[in-house]
Amino acid sequence: MTPEHLRATYATRERLAWLALLALGVLVLPWHQSLPTDATPVIPSAFGLAGAGRGWLWPVVLALPVLAWSSFRDAGGRLFLGLAIGAFLALVAQGFSIGLRGPSHEWVAGVFPASLQGQTGFGWGGFTSGIALLGLIAHALALRGFCRGDRFAASAVVFIVALLSLFVFFPILKLAMAAFVGPDGELAFRPFLARLFSPEIWRLDCLTGGRRCGVVINSLVLGLLAASICTTLGLALALIVSRTSFRFKQTLRALSILPIITPPFVVGVAIIVLFGRTGLITVWGAELFDIRPTRWVYGLTGILMAQVLAFTPITFLVLLGTVEAINPTLEEASQTLGAGPVKTFFKITWPLLRPGIAAAFLLAFIESLADFGNPIVLGGGYEVLSTRIFFAVVGARYDLGNAATLAMILLALTLIAFWLQQRWLGKKSYVTVTGKSDAGLASTLPFGLKGVAWAVVVPFVLFTLGVYAVVLVGGFVHDIGRWDLTPTFAHLNTAFAFEISANGVQFFGSAWNSMQTTLIVSAIAAPLTTLVGIMTAWLVARQDFAGKNAFEFGTMLSFAIPGTVVGVSYVAAFNVPPVDITGTAAILVICFVFRNMPVGMRAGLAAFAQIDRSMEEASSTMGAGGATTLRRVVLPLVKPAVFTALVYSFVTAMTAVSAVIFLVSARHNMATAYIMGRVEAGEYALAIAYSTVLMIVMIVCIVLIQLLVGARKLGRRREFQGQTTPAE
Repeated sequence: MTPEHLRATYATRERLAWLALLALGVLVLPWHQSLPTDATPVIPSAFGLAGAGRGWLWPVVLALPVLAWSSFRDAGGRLFLGLAIGAFLALVAQGFSIGLRGPSHEWVAGVFPASLQGQTGFGWGGFTSGIALLGLIAHALALRGFCRGDRFAASAVVFIVALLSLFVFFPILKLAMAAFVGPDGELAFRPFLARLFSPEIWRLDCLTGGRRCGVVINSLVLGLLAASICTTLGLALALIVSRTSFRFKQTLRALSILPIITPPFVVGVAIIVLFGRTGLITVWGAELFDIRPTRWVYGLTGILMAQVLAFTPITFLVLLGTVEAINPTLEEASQTLGAGPVKTFFKITWPLLRPGIAAAFLLAFIESLADFGNPIVLGGGYEVLSTRIFFAVVGARYDLGNAATLAMILLALTLIAFWLQQRWLGKKSYVTVTGKSDAGLASTLPFGLKGVAWAVVVPFVLFTLGVYAVVLVGGFVHDIGRWDLTPTFAHLNTAFAFEISANGVQFFGSAWNSMQTTLIVSAIAAPLTTLVGIMTAWLVARQDFAGKNAFEFGTMLSFAIPGTVVGVSYVAAFNVPPVDITGTAAILVICFVFRNMPVGMRAGLAAFAQIDRSMEEASSTMGAGGATTLRRVVLPLVKPAVFTALVYSFVTAMTAVSAVIFLVSARHNMATAYIMGRVEAGEYALAIAYSTVLMIVMIVCIVLIQLLVGARKLGRRREFQGQTTPAE
């Protein structure tokens, strides 16, 4: 059988599989989550409901035989593609046109009187049919040359676009519409302009001798400072770990990653215990220098301290993968031609670090803008966008329009940062990993730069040790806030009490439910986030298709707004049909996947920028499809990016608070929501005790992820204690 016949056979099998899935969704599976009490047909599938008087489902039902007939005529023709798109639009339209309380327009009730009974959200049948129709659309597009005819790449683009449309654009659109709604509920642009140009947002009083600046200026100052410091620290840590003979690299790596696995409230509490008005270091310094203790830690200084501690691990993980991917033969060639170590670093190594530095700075900047936990604890009178949005939504004066306006400003700031990053990188090539041999020996960091790196890292390490000494001790003493250091396990027992009896293990602690939910949700969300993120990076970096720039923009959109806005927009979008998932574990998983996906994507893009296309082209020349090339060639070379995405997505799901605080329920409570409740109640020791257990659990999980992912092998020599050995 020729390759052309083989590809045609595979295409036919794929098309039949999508049609079979559509038949399952339309004819067998229940179309809705549940049915109104006055509408209980025998068969709850779309076919049964349509036959029972719900005529608006007939277009979806009839699409099955029509698409089957058209596919055997010409699956790559315009007719089949148009029918598939039309069926999908009909499925979406009927879901949004008829809600729980009836139709959204009067004419719908005139055409379909049964629509007055209403309908609930999509069930397994509705979602399965939607997936099948998207698969058929991607199949037809690939046959028409989309993504160069690669069916796997075409399917990936179509499904990711659909997911982004539903779980990113749709909620943001629902929230953005509120910015143009006046107090009376009618559309009005004047209130929007008044909120947009309010002096409280843009004033520059702090720069001209006044007391405070506007909330946007505060956020920008904080974001730029945090991103600059975090990127500098992350680069210094990455260079020490990868380019020095420091013996305790694993200890330094673990210590630098430690802040990322800590709930934000606990870091804030630890900083207050150390640097607050009655804090240990503040009181000691006041006595030493004979000055009066102040509340200096509340405001920009305290928030910046907490954010540097929290976000440096992100920049470190991104930059470590970038440093390790640099081809050492380039540095060896520079030194062979007479360049010294310092000149080699600035002329060869530094330019190749630009993609990683830009990605790390962008991620830290966006994280700082969207951070909620640290400003809410340490902000004092220093307002930032995330806290202002939070209080606009949950404060005494519910002002969704103001929250939406501030969210749009925050989105604009993020897009400007993204544009500047792209402008800085330009169109230069940063490829260092090719199909050719690169068995060179990575050069060590020059002595002077090594001293600078250590001068930057040592204060950060000491600061981290001090904060975590409070965290580790605080949960096992009576009251760390009042420096009552009487040892006790009462707080741990309150949270995680259990008893082993004849009936098995009985759990009595108040935190067990939230811990179980957090672990399950995080374990599901992390691999999904990594899969979508790396897949998106591969599509952006390696595929050419119409609308790629808009596609890349859409992937960053969910990361550009604060978690508080994400949570509120999800409640507004998914609390009613057709996608009614509020209060379920699914909405938590979905929120984490599309909130954290840009991290995996940016790490993946930084890795792809250093890998030559020739290896993938060779795989395709040998007959491998897109899926095989991605699995056998690409993924082994981007393992640092995979590890970064897995760790970050898992840990963020375990410690996130700003978005999930609106999405948790009594049945599905998260650990951070439990900790936030304890902090608000003043039970600092209990919150710290829970956080300590949470950190231990995450450390174990990170080690398991490292063992699962493994390390990238590039066939390079390594030097240990003066001896040169071949790579594994």
